[in-house]
Amino acid sequence: MAFDFDRAPDRTGGDSVKWNRWAGRDVLPMWVADMDFAVAPAIREALHRRVEHGVFGYAEPWPSLVEAVTGHLAGEYAWEVDPAWIVWLPGLVSGLHVACRAVGGGAFTAHPVYPPFLAAPERLATAPLRLEGGRWGWDLDAVEGALGPDTRLFLLCHPHNPVGRAWDEGELRAIDALAERRGLAVCSDEIHCGLLLEPGRRHRPYATLSGAAARRSITLMAPSKTFNLPGLGCAFAVVPDPGLRSRFRGALRGIVPHVNVLGLVACEAAFRHAGEWRRALVDYLRGNRDRVLEAVGALPGLRAAPVEATFLAWIDARASGLERPHRAFEAAGVGLSAGTDFGPPGAWDGFVRLNFGCPRARLDEALARMARALSRR
Repeated sequence: MAFDFDRAPDRTGGDSVKWNRWAGRDVLPMWVADMDFAVAPAIREALHRRVEHGVFGYAEPWPSLVEAVTGHLAGEYAWEVDPAWIVWLPGLVSGLHVACRAVGGGAFTAHPVYPPFLAAPERLATAPLRLEGGRWGWDLDAVEGALGPDTRLFLLCHPHNPVGRAWDEGELRAIDALAERRGLAVCSDEIHCGLLLEPGRRHRPYATLSGAAARRSITLMAPSKTFNLPGLGCAFAVVPDPGLRSRFRGALRGIVPHVNVLGLVACEAAFRHAGEWRRALVDYLRGNRDRVLEAVGALPGLRAAPVEATFLAWIDARASGLERPHRAFEAAGVGLSAGTDFGPPGAWDGFVRLNFGCPRARLDEALARMARALSRR
């Protein structure tokens, strides 16, 4: 089946957080991480059938849904997950907060990073990722130096938002060795795991490194990024260790709502029937990624490292001469995420994040507007 990602529904004037931010202005929204593509036909059909049922009471996951999740994890990542390990959530962000409560003590994360990583822990230690040889990576000496005596949780973003790295096995094993040495639990946000852009490359869940890694792990996943379903609020944690899982369940009780039934329906349809759509999407995003990197490489004062996963590009505009790049690009008609949101104050001034999950013509127009902004310096 052919899927047309060059056309997308009109999202203006409706309920879209992404598009309403600059409502009434000629600004292309390329900021928050949802894509502009219509979801896979199989997901729409499943939702239509459930809506026709007409009753929307409290729902719980049903056996075929759980089988779809475990089958997907086994088929895509060679990860055999016991259904008892799965804890359902209304979103990944709530999972970050619950993980911090369940483990207790302080947490560590590397930055730049998805902003909820910075807000979830009560006490947070950080160290920056390092750009070396044109590739973002870890400075493990800095990581270990940042850990305090009360640090008990390592918050890992894998694949990484915003730098677009899909951490390789060597990097994951280095993090695991550090966690083993320092007695840390690891909460791994793997929400972009279905969006590796390099042909033939397969996501490696942190928890699959070893039995010991699994026992210290909380893996957060969702269909929302890969299948463009963030508004349906459905995610899950995989927590193999019974004691950690009990604490995780206890931390969410009474404060985290049930997953809504339409989110559960969409999750099953995505994992069972939308694989062909996902593969076509990844091919399209790869072309968009290449377009962004080529354009950014040709623009004065901008640079971006290779994007291995996600639909997000982390762009360094510090040499552009623009004092506040996100504001300058907004004035030129492109709405980007400000780098200041992704780390401690002052750490990432001069960076912006661009969402390329959109039709190619819109992306080309956004890149042309950015070029015009730079030409007016």
